[in-house]
Parts: sequence; structure tokens; C-alpha cells
Amino acid sequence: MSGHAVASLKDLIRKFQNGGLSDDEFVASFETALAQDPTTPSQAARVIIEENTRFPFPPAVYAEVMRRIERQSATQYGAATEATRLASGPHTGSLYATSPEAGTLPQAAHTKGVGDTLNGRFVLEECLGVGGMGTVYKALDLRKLEASDRKPYIAIKVLNLQFSGHPKSLMALQREARKAQTLAHRNIVTVYDFDRDGPVVFLTMEYLSGTSLNHVLKAPGFAGMPMARAMSIINGMGNALAYAHERGFVHCDFKPANVFLTDSGEVKVIDFGIARGFLPPADESDRTVFDPGSLGGMTPAYASPEMFEHREPDPRDDIFALACVTYELMTGKHPYQRLGANQAREAGLKPVQPPQLSRTQWKTLREALSLDRETRTPTVALFLKGMSAVPIAPTPRPSPLMAGGVLAVLAGVSAIGYYAWHAQRQAGAPAGDTRVEAPATPPAPAPAPATPAPTPAPARSPVLSMADVRKVLAAVPCSLLSASEQAQTVRVRGFLAESVGPARLREQLGALPGVTGVSIDTQPLAADKCDVATLVAPYWSGNREGGTASSLRLRGQGTQLTEGKPLVLDLRTPAQDSYVYVDYFAADGKVAHMVPSARVPAHQAPPGHTATIGDSGDWIVSGPFGTELVVLLTTPAPLFEGRRTEVESRQDYVRALEKPLAQMAHTYGRDRISADLVQISTRAR
Repeated sequence: MSGHAVASLKDLIRKFQNGGLSDDEFVASFETALAQDPTTPSQAARVIIEENTRFPFPPAVYAEVMRRIERQSATQYGAATEATRLASGPHTGSLYATSPEAGTLPQAAHTKGVGDTLNGRFVLEECLGVGGMGTVYKALDLRKLEASDRKPYIAIKVLNLQFSGHPKSLMALQREARKAQTLAHRNIVTVYDFDRDGPVVFLTMEYLSGTSLNHVLKAPGFAGMPMARAMSIINGMGNALAYAHERGFVHCDFKPANVFLTDSGEVKVIDFGIARGFLPPADESDRTVFDPGSLGGMTPAYASPEMFEHREPDPRDDIFALACVTYELMTGKHPYQRLGANQAREAGLKPVQPPQLSRTQWKTLREALSLDRETRTPTVALFLKGMSAVPIAPTPRPSPLMAGGVLAVLAGVSAIGYYAWHAQRQAGAPAGDTRVEAPATPPAPAPAPATPAPTPAPARSPVLSMADVRKVLAAVPCSLLSASEQAQTVRVRGFLAESVGPARLREQLGALPGVTGVSIDTQPLAADKCDVATLVAPYWSGNREGGTASSLRLRGQGTQLTEGKPLVLDLRTPAQDSYVYVDYFAADGKVAHMVPSARVPAHQAPPGHTATIGDSGDWIVSGPFGTELVVLLTTPAPLFEGRRTEVESRQDYVRALEKPLAQMAHTYGRDRISADLVQISTRAR
């Protein structure tokens, strides 16, 4: 399409938008213009998309124009047209081969809906919601049903037909869907596949039951959430974004509508990198607005100023959106009155400090809300660290002056009280009787005996309380920590959350009474390991003494393993009969079961048993690489009826462990279960 043709098309659109053409007249004129220069329908699609972004067309007109472009594009390449396939389906409306007569503008073609089946496999049973990209359905997977799967339902997002009118939209969708499949994290919705059924493009995802965070924030009377509840959601959202950023992936359209709160209390982030390939309706302020220059999507109320400037995506774009959602979650209000960041900057708007935030938390949130990328918080980890629960207030150490003053006041009060009671007894009044009769002639006052001034008791040095130390450690999230004391120096070992860090923990412990020194020997634990840390924390052998503790050790020097090297582990069981489970939590979100497995089927061990796993070269390091965990669990009875599959998703396995572990702790006692873990780092040669 030549530059002249593009200009003519824009003139035609302006005439229609100004009321010079009816709907039918515009569609007919548009098809005539398209037929006169049919070389590049994609350029016509770009013009329509751009103009619809600025001034939305009536939905029926927009859908019909995009269908005309699609049909022209298919005809140009000599293939069976999408229009023909649409017209032949049992659920579709007819498409015109020629321009419609006045007053006969066809209705939008029906794609797929409740009761329809995709690819002969997925039965759409219930509409879960309609978004900018398309419609989400609860679907029955007939293949899973046939295999007697206990969870035969999945979620399917059926995408709007008009998106295929953009020449790069399907390529962008497929590319981003493939990326989304690699994001295996408990706070990110699992994307199974990208597929199409004729003209219908769809994504299959895990089925979730719950509600959108958007519904929570927009509920009548919502004015903010209690800090404890808000922080659990903030951590879930932040952990998902941090995990994606570590893998070079920016969401680009993070907002409350893309955060899902499940019935089980989990936080799930959806539409990772997919929404930016699509143009939604422009009639709602929180709907994604298409950016035709980059095939990206953004929601004005949550988009950073740099996104309005079409700059390259950056993790700090997501951090700005996360900060906006965080502010709204705690106050019920948007920090910039729901204006776009560019408008907020022009108006000089400044967010108001929420009253429940500490100075550190407000500084963190304010920096993340910065309208300048260069001064914005650079990583999600720093944001979560600053926004985490207010540190435990240390018990103030009494200064010698304060202690002496308190003692002196107490001594004075005691002396006065005793003297008054003693005077009543000397006057002959019974104890407790306040009546004192005055004698006729007052006796001369007796000289007061000389009383030496009381000597203040020496101020005692504060005593270190290990109970206070354990309280501090127990409040540290996503960590496995134990402590000992020697000469008023606290020594901490174990696994410490990256979001906390040694410096902050040292500061908290150093502020406790009686602590003269703090030694920290811990390994950093990333946020994506929190689910495992939380699961094993009640049974971790680092907090055990004597025969109830198990141990797991990596053979060799250091914890860095290179591709092709064997993984060899030494373990010891507690001083009682036990069942042994050794699981490898890989970097790709999968769990490989080492014991029991096909290689090591027997897993019942006598008391105090020692064993070595992998010394025959059974387990060799290979990709994907990253920071990984090996976890040992010993239990008094089997956790499962049979052996689990050799490899399964980490999320499924953690969920499967929760109930039997809790039941076993209730039946046998928590000290009959023991856990230990090893964190390793793997890399390519």
C-alpha cells in the first residue's frame, strides 16, 4: 500500500469519525480502497489498529473491517481464506464476498463459546471472564478424563479473531507463549500450550479457582488491606516478577487484573508477556491499550513513563506497576489518581504516604513509584526487602543514668510509705485506721534519727536471652536458621532469605540486650525456594539435637557443580526406624525423585543408618542450570501409598507433601519427622 493510499485511507477514517459516513458506507468504501491497492493488507491493518487506539471504532465496524483485511490477505497468497473457513463452520455468521448493501452490516462472527469443543478435545463448559485479549473458559480435557485424571479441567483463553489481522500478532503470541511455558514458579500461572482450531487461536493453562485482585480492589467500600494480609500478596506478586526478571523476561502489562488470588490462598500472576501482542477494546480505563510500534501492551494507569515513550522494556517498568498495585492494595487508592504516568509527571503529582507504613517502607515505595527510571528501585528483591514486615523493635538498653534514677525513685517511695505506716502505729491507732486524735498539748517533736542515705544498687549488665534470639530468627521469612551463644556472641547458621541479608539480621540481633557480637554463617536462599523452606521448617534438623536429627551432605569441596559431574550425597537417618525420601528440586521447576526411584527402590532404613547416593554415577549434572536444592525427609511411616513418577512439577509435589506431613506430625509427633537440605549451584562447562 503506497503512501498515497495510506493517506487516502486515513482521510476516509477521519470522514467516518466526523460523521460523514454511516457504518455501512464506511465498510463499503474501505473495501473499495483496499481492492484498489491490495499489495500489502498488513499496512491497512496497521492503519486501522493505530486509528482504533486513538479513537475507537464501533466494535461491529472494527471487527468487520479486520475480517475484510484478513480475507484480502489470505486471497493474496492463494490459500483457502479464513473467511471461507469461518463461513463453513456451524457456529459462524456468513461473510460477504462483496460489499454489503446499505443497512445490512453483518454481525461479528461467532468464534467459540460454551458448549463448543476445540480440536475435538477441549469442551468449553463455563465462561470465567472476558479480557482484552479474549475470553477465558473452564474446559474439560477429554484426554485427561479418559485417563481417569483426578484433575481433568484446564483453563483456555480463546483469543479475539481481529488480532490475526495484524501481520505479526500470531508470531508474537507464539513466541511469548513459549517463553511463558518456561516460567515454572508457584506464583505464575502455568501455560501448557499454544494452539489453534481453524481460525480460533487459544492458549491452554492451569485451571485456578478464586478471584482477581482487580475485583478485590474495586469491591464497594474497599479502603485498603491489613498490612499482614497485604504483605503476603505483595510477596507473591514480587516473587513472580523477580523470577521472570532473573530469566530476562519482563511482564510489560502488570496490573491487578493480571493477579489472581486462589481459594487456597496462593497468588498467581497471569498473562506473562502475552498481552502485549493484542489490542483490547478501549472502553475501560484498565484495559490494555495496543502499542502498534512494538507489538506491546500496556495499561495506562500502571504503565511507566518510559512505556509511553516506547522505550525498550526494562524490569523497572514492572517495578513501577508493582508499586502502583501495592499502594492501591494498602490504601484503596491509586497513587496518581489513575492518571497515566506521563500525565502525572506533567501535573506534578506526588503520592501521599499511607499512614500504616514505616519510614523505611515509605521510602521504598516512594522510590519504586518514581516517574524517572534512573531513580526508580532497580530490582524487585530490593523492593521486597524494603517493604517486608516492620523489623522487630529491639528492647531498649537502659543507660546507667536511667537505671540509677529508677532505683532512687523506688527507694524514696518505699521509705515514705513505711514512715507513714510506722507513725500511725506509734499514735496508737490500729493498723488500717486513719483516725488520729490530737492530744491537748502537743508534745515536742523528737529529733529525727540520723538515717544514712541509701546506696544505689550497682546497675546489672543486661543478660542475653536466647529466647529473644529465637523470636527474631522465627520472624525472618523464607529462612532456616539456628543459633548458639558463646561469651555473649550469637552465632547463626543455616539458610537466610536474600530479601533479608546478613547485614539486616546482624543489626536486629545486635540490638538485643546482652548481645556483644553476632556471627552469621548462612547461605542465601532465593525467593523461589520459599515454598520448600516453609514446608521443611518445622522438621529441619538444624534445630534438632540428639537422635531426632537427620543429615544430608554433598560429597566433595564446595557446592558448585559443573555439567557432566556426578552428584554424590551422604546421608544419615535419625535414631529410629524411618522411611527415606530424597528429592532434587531442579532449576526448571521440576522435582526428580532420587529415593525412592527406579534406581533406589528400597527406602526403609534402620536407626542411625548411613548411606551414599550417586557414587555409581547414577545422577549426572545437566541443564537447565542454576541454584537448586536437594531435600532429605525421614518419616516414621510412608508418605505415599506407592512410588511417585520419576519427575513431576515442583508445585504439585510440594502441594502433595503438605497434607501427609501434617497428618504424620499429628499422629506420631513432630520430632519423629526430620528434614535436611543441600543447596547447590550448577553451570555449563
